[in-house]
Amino acid sequence: METGLPAELLLPSGAARVRRAVRDDVPAIVALLADDVLGAARESADPAPYARAFAAVDADPAHLLVVAEVDGEVAGTLQLTVLAGLARRGALRGQLEAVRVAAAHRSSGLGSALVTWAVEEARRRGCAVVQLTTDARRVDAHRFYERLGFERSHLGYKLPLDPA
Repeated sequence: METGLPAELLLPSGAARVRRAVRDDVPAIVALLADDVLGAARESADPAPYARAFAAVDADPAHLLVVAEVDGEVAGTLQLTVLAGLARRGALRGQLEAVRVAAAHRSSGLGSALVTWAVEEARRRGCAVVQLTTDARRVDAHRFYERLGFERSHLGYKLPLDPA
């Protein structure tokens, strides 16, 4: 599916460029995922699983993995997945995953601009709702999403599975 990419995001201190992630971005994306207490415990130095995951995400048109660049450096990322389902009269849902902004760019407006762009991209793709989950311990993230208009609406559960 054609995307609205690349896109320019206007920030209070300048601009950022959003583009589809490429394989060479994977190390920078993984670094963003690992750049907090929760992520550091989940991520790995082994590049193989990330390479496999990137290939699968990149090959599936339901997934869009993007990076936001500031001055040519990866400063943020997120994944937008369009989920088809029967609920809500067969409505499409936009699922936001792995929203991350580099520590040096937090509070710059980049996160807000990136999520706002993703919401508009989900709307452009025909989604009736955008949803996300965030760890219950990420209190700052909860305030961030609520400022952007997201509402706490569900209680989430996860069941870790051992690899088959």
